[in-house]
Formats: sequence, structure tokens, C-alpha cells
Amino acid sequence: MKKKMISLMLCTVMTAAMVAGCGNGGSTAADNSAPSESGDSADSAEAAKTPAGDNVIKVGVFEPQTGENGGGGLQEVYGIRYANEERPTVTVGGTEYTIQLVEADNKSDKTEAVTAAQKLVSEGVVGVLGSYGSGVSIAAGEIFKEAQIPAIGCSCTNPQVTEGNDYYFRVCFLDPFQGTVMANFAKEEGAQKAAVITQLGDDYSSGLGAFFKNSFTSFGEVVAEEQFQTNQTDFKASLTNIKNANPDVIFAPSSIATAPLIIKQARELGITCPIMAGDTWENATIIENVGEYTQDIYLSTFFDEDGVDEAGAAFIAGFKEYLTANGQSDIIPAVSALGYDAYNTLIDAIEAADSVETAAIRDAMTTIQTTGVTGAISFDENGDANKDMAFIKTVEDGGFKFLKTVTVE
Repeated sequence: MKKKMISLMLCTVMTAAMVAGCGNGGSTAADNSAPSESGDSADSAEAAKTPAGDNVIKVGVFEPQTGENGGGGLQEVYGIRYANEERPTVTVGGTEYTIQLVEADNKSDKTEAVTAAQKLVSEGVVGVLGSYGSGVSIAAGEIFKEAQIPAIGCSCTNPQVTEGNDYYFRVCFLDPFQGTVMANFAKEEGAQKAAVITQLGDDYSSGLGAFFKNSFTSFGEVVAEEQFQTNQTDFKASLTNIKNANPDVIFAPSSIATAPLIIKQARELGITCPIMAGDTWENATIIENVGEYTQDIYLSTFFDEDGVDEAGAAFIAGFKEYLTANGQSDIIPAVSALGYDAYNTLIDAIEAADSVETAAIRDAMTTIQTTGVTGAISFDENGDANKDMAFIKTVEDGGFKFLKTVTVE
């Protein structure tokens, strides 16, 4: 019996040491299994309001790293990881804390998003960054609100992300603005007839398509509207309908995976008009996958390397090295810059609050005024960024070429 007791004690000590070793700094991937049913949600919320211990605080990274939007989510993750490498600590109340990133893959899925959000709450994070994709952000928003954990969206542009949620903020512009920007740009390019193709059930795609349509119909006509299913790969029927309507422009807000399919199949059907979309299309893999069909593609986005200030230039140089060291192209996606800014904004708020209490950090967010590589950052009464400028880009010589900045009064 004594031998059994000694063995049990040794196993307990070894297990505790292994757990402690996993909790010290660095980036961790959260297990996306649902929280234990025996744990009370109030207890989880209370745990999230205090630091992780041993002078470590946890910041949640709520992003898709797999699924339809995994490519875009990973771009934001790279920006966040790089910011964490640059700024790995924060001083609160005279104590320096190491910031540990806890990554939870929401898998580009609304159901998985809820599970990932619950896991971050149970991990005791003091703030959350993400997500790429408005639908998953909306799905998780109530969980962060109930737990009183502030979340900062990087590129989730649908208005519903922050509506009625005092704990959700974002550093990007919104879809009503982006839709108007692209409609105005289409008008400037001479378009009077437009076709809109969107993904059924996707908040970003359907929302941005609707805002474009509302703006475009103030001066022109939307002659065709088509919808497609998630994971659909054959768009010929919808594109044939669009071709028959003879539009001057096609607006097709969609995912990184879907975009090249729509573009290639449209051109193969003989559709020659410009094809436009929003911020999700600023991804090098789209250029690679459309092959020869890169003409007359236009998009709106949040950031461009030209015209940045000294701090922006330092970010560009350092982040390019970081990307290539991680086997990525040195083209800087706008969403990576937003991820970088979101991280630094959260850390600025922690410093301003001089507290690791989540409610205090949230309160500090409402008055924060800082400057990121994507411009000045502050938030209105809804938690939305006070931003009024977008960058229009096209594809040229195998890369994205900046055309102009656009504001909407």
C-alpha cells in the first residue's frame, strides 16, 4: 500500500510540473473542446477577470486558421504574433507581466466559433483579438459580453459585430462605408449597370453586397443578383445569368478560396467587365490561383505600404523579414497590419487602465486614442473605429497596385 501511495504522489507531482511548464509565456493553441459541464459560467467569467498568475496575463487570439477563411485568419494571426514579439510585456501597477497569446481556431464556422470563444473564457484571457470573418465574430460576441472580456476585431466589418455589445470593438472600417466606396468607384469608372453575387448565409458577403447595392442604385441599376452556397465550386450557372444581363461591373464579395473560382469561370465564359470586391480579396494566393485572368480586378482595403510614417516604415521592414522567415510572401496584407494594430491597442488599453481587470480594460478602450500603422485609432459609442478612408487597389505585374484613397462624407 505504501508503494502505491508513493507512486500516486510522484505521478501527481510530475503532472503538476508539466502543467506549470505549459503555462509560462509564449503562444499556445487552445484546445477547442467545449468547457466542462461541471464548471459554472459565472466562475469562468470571474476567472477571466484576474491575471493568469506568475506575472503572466493571457490574451486570446480568436481567429480561423483552418476552414474557408483560414488563409485570411492566419494573416491576422501573423500580425498579432509579430506585435507580441515586439511588445511581449506590459507593466501594470508597477509589476511587469509577460503577455501570453492563447490561440483558438474558430475554423471559419459559427458553431466552432462558440466553442472557441468558450475555451478562451475558460483560459482566463483578459482580452480577445479577432476575428477574420464577421459571422464568427457575431456568433461569439455574446459569450465575450457575458464574460465581460473586451474583444477587438481586426477586420470584421459587418455592423452587427458591435451592435448592442459594449465589450466588442474593432480597428477597421465598416461595410456600409466599404460598400459605398466601391459603388462610388464603379461609378467613377463609368459603370451604370451592376451585377452582385454573394454567399448565402455569410454575414460578410451578404452584408457587403447589400450595402454596395443600396449605394449603387442611387445612380445606376443592379441588373442581376446571384447567390451561392458555402464550399460551392461551380459558378457557371450564376455567371451565365450575369452574362446575359450584360452588366458594366460585377461586385463579388467572397472568401479567398472562392474568389479565384469566380474570376476564372467568369473570364472563361467570356465576361470581360471589371470584377470588384472588398478587403478579403487582398491575398497573394488569389493572384496565384487566377493565373492569366488578373485583368480588371479591383478591391478596397485598409492599408498600403506607400505613404506610411516612420513607425509604419519600421513595421514594414520588420514584418517583411518576419513573413519570409516564416515561409510567407513578403507582401504585407492589410489584415496583418490590422492584427498588429489591434494587439497594440489592447496593450495600450491595459496600460491606460493600469489594471488587469477586464471591466477596467474595457472602460479604458472607450477613451483610448492611439496611432497604429493603419492610422489613428479611437472608438465611437458603438465601439467602431473612427475611420473614413479606404485604399483602392488593382492587380498588376503579379502583385497588388495601389490606385487611390477614397473617403465618404
